Amino acid sequence: MILGFLDLPSWEQFQPFLATGLALGGVYALSGVGMVVLYQTTGVLNLAFGAIGAMGALIAWELVNNAGVPEGFAYLACVLFGGAVTLLYGIVFGGPLAGRDPLVKATATLGLLLILLGAMSWIWSDKARSLTLPTSTPAFDVGQVTVNWTQVIALGLGVAVTFGTLAFLRFTNLGTAMRALANDREIAATLGVPVRRVEAQAWLVSGLLSGAAGLLLSNLVGLDAATLTFLVISSLSAALIARLRSLPVTFFAALVVGVVTALITPIFEISEYRQMTPFVLAVIALLWLSRRRQVTIPGTAG
Repeated sequence: MILGFLDLPSWEQFQPFLATGLALGGVYALSGVGMVVLYQTTGVLNLAFGAIGAMGALIAWELVNNAGVPEGFAYLACVLFGGAVTLLYGIVFGGPLAGRDPLVKATATLGLLLILLGAMSWIWSDKARSLTLPTSTPAFDVGQVTVNWTQVIALGLGVAVTFGTLAFLRFTNLGTAMRALANDREIAATLGVPVRRVEAQAWLVSGLLSGAAGLLLSNLVGLDAATLTFLVISSLSAALIARLRSLPVTFFAALVVGVVTALITPIFEISEYRQMTPFVLAVIALLWLSRRRQVTIPGTAG
């Protein structure tokens, strides 16, 4: 019934958006994994994830265009900036926030988001910029669609980071320590786990992933501070669908969010609402996942 009111494009018109959606889904998965691992280790939901990556990408643009730094070093600076800022934040605020309520922890990172967004608006104003990576060159054709190397790397990196992190958490000593913190921080400390060191490493890894995500997104969707900052919502939706627990579910949810959002774009009647897609998908998934929960009133059982 609903589809009857829509003027749907042909499959050939959908194909370029499918390729874009898969690439964006790969980056959302990359970000989602960073958010889930940090949350599981420290209990902090880092809402500043997108802003950190956005500022790293703008720094890379500045180094390439105004400082004459070779592109490779500028891109590395973007990734390292994400790791440095996040690690510093974790070292300074990780301890004081450790015993606080999850809402307080998330609100603290929201403050970091606002500081970085304000700094980006002040330093770089609102002028349009673009960061063209060497990987923007065509890689191969799929039917009538030309796929570039940035799209390939985005999806491939999402796969590699998701399942590489899964193996890391399962088979390494540091991964075991991180899972121990996720289960019970106090018991893990009692058993000799170096809590602060493990948490610092989780902050660092999460920050490096935010820098990489910002660099890729700046090429896929454009170098705009606000846009890159709030694209974290899509990654957050994927992480929430996975209930901030499962990395494979985060990965596949991120792909769905990316693809569905992209495929809505060419549908004229509803394209202006595509930014709602992550919220809608998260709500539908969470309602579906909780459909079997039953409420038992004391005294009525049996």
